[in-house]
Amino acid sequence: MNELRLVVVGAAGRMGRMLTQIIPDTLGVRLTAALERPGSPALGADSGGAAPNGVAITSDVGAALGDADAIVDFSSPSASVELARASARARVAHIIGTTGLSQEDLAAIAECARETAIVRSGNMSLGVNLLAVLIERAARALGPAWDAEIVEMHHRLKVDAPSGTALLLGEAVAHGRGIDLGENSARGRDGLTGPRRIGEIGFASLRGGTVVGDHTVVFAGAGERIEFSHRAEDRGVFARGALAAALWTRGKPPGLYSMADVLGLTGA
Repeated sequence: MNELRLVVVGAAGRMGRMLTQIIPDTLGVRLTAALERPGSPALGADSGGAAPNGVAITSDVGAALGDADAIVDFSSPSASVELARASARARVAHIIGTTGLSQEDLAAIAECARETAIVRSGNMSLGVNLLAVLIERAARALGPAWDAEIVEMHHRLKVDAPSGTALLLGEAVAHGRGIDLGENSARGRDGLTGPRRIGEIGFASLRGGTVVGDHTVVFAGAGERIEFSHRAEDRGVFARGALAAALWTRGKPPGLYSMADVLGLTGA
């Protein structure tokens, strides 16, 4: 089978640089284009950085998608929505690891998935997506009598909170309980908040240093507590998961998929 022709979005950013570094060592994948926003000082530079790969950074989305099978996107909400529309028109699979997406953004992406395969996740790592399955099972078994709290910590430069991973885990709790997360979550408690509502899913966000990503889901019952934790030690786990998702989309029909689909965990 021919190598998967891949476009990396945000090639000058943290995740973009990580992706361009590991693609040469990933079997079955070939980098064909590296994108950055118009006006970026990185335009024209070799996307391989210290290890040149011959693929110059460009802002020409149309040309990039014209010679691609899939696009990996860790950018911004507005950019991801526009890229989803462009990918849908070009029938190119779209892997979205962008966080901070609004309900309107998610609806727009779901509409684009009618035309092409889209894999979207708040976290691309194998460990986190396995954890989400375990969390959903625990929430279903324990029920709302056990208080659920999600604590996450990231580096000081992260701009959105709660993290996409925290929300992914919150959705797992909500799915396990058969409720809507948006109507049953508590975020940023401060002041005289009153007693905790039964069944609510709490979030706490910490920021500091260079933390890649720490997440803990706490189920607190009467006289006992269960904690599930995941710690990411380097961004390579997200990049490798995104590449696995890109390879998985080969031959898949249009649709909105998750990392649980990629890993065969759906319905587990």
